[in-house]
Amino acid sequence: MTAAPPAGSGTTETGAGTPRRRAVTLLLGVSLFSLLADLGTKQLALSELPGREPVSVLGGAVYFTLTRNSGAAWSIGSDHTWVFPIITFVVIGWIAWMALRLRSLPWAVSLGLVLGGALGNLIDRIFRAPGHFVGHVVDMISLFGPYGEYYPVFNLADSSLVCGVVLAVFLELTGRQRDGSRLRDQKRDKRDDKRDDAATAEQRESA
Repeated sequence: MTAAPPAGSGTTETGAGTPRRRAVTLLLGVSLFSLLADLGTKQLALSELPGREPVSVLGGAVYFTLTRNSGAAWSIGSDHTWVFPIITFVVIGWIAWMALRLRSLPWAVSLGLVLGGALGNLIDRIFRAPGHFVGHVVDMISLFGPYGEYYPVFNLADSSLVCGVVLAVFLELTGRQRDGSRLRDQKRDKRDDKRDDAATAEQRESA
């Protein structure tokens, strides 16, 4: 005869696991979409833009021009390209650790955008010329000028990273936690607990 599990144990596991599965699934879905969009636009740029003048759209607000960047924005760190894959692996590890307690769908979107963007540029670093782990990133979007005069030329992976980080900052500022809770709710619960403890203490003293 086997002992029955504690009452409510199965319900607790199911209720806790389902939000996490949904959040992790959304994270992976967003990252995959971001990665595929980045790879697709890079391939399109490589096939259509070489040897052409920058293509202007939206009245000159956006230009499509093919560049290869060995560094970060404004070519920062261009002499140390090998550093960027290491940073990316650290970011991927951090996201994997965050996913262990992930329950929030907005946080899943944020982390998915960061992961997809990081993977998009990491693939360039690993597989593109001039060599493994020192490859140059393919960029093709320039704002307000054809050659990055006002803002560094970037790609969809960069956009995904920026959007993910901005969303993460917003979630932090509004008190939204990765486990789905909110800081103000936690503070309210603590105040309620303190009031309950004080009321219990008064009842004991009156008794």
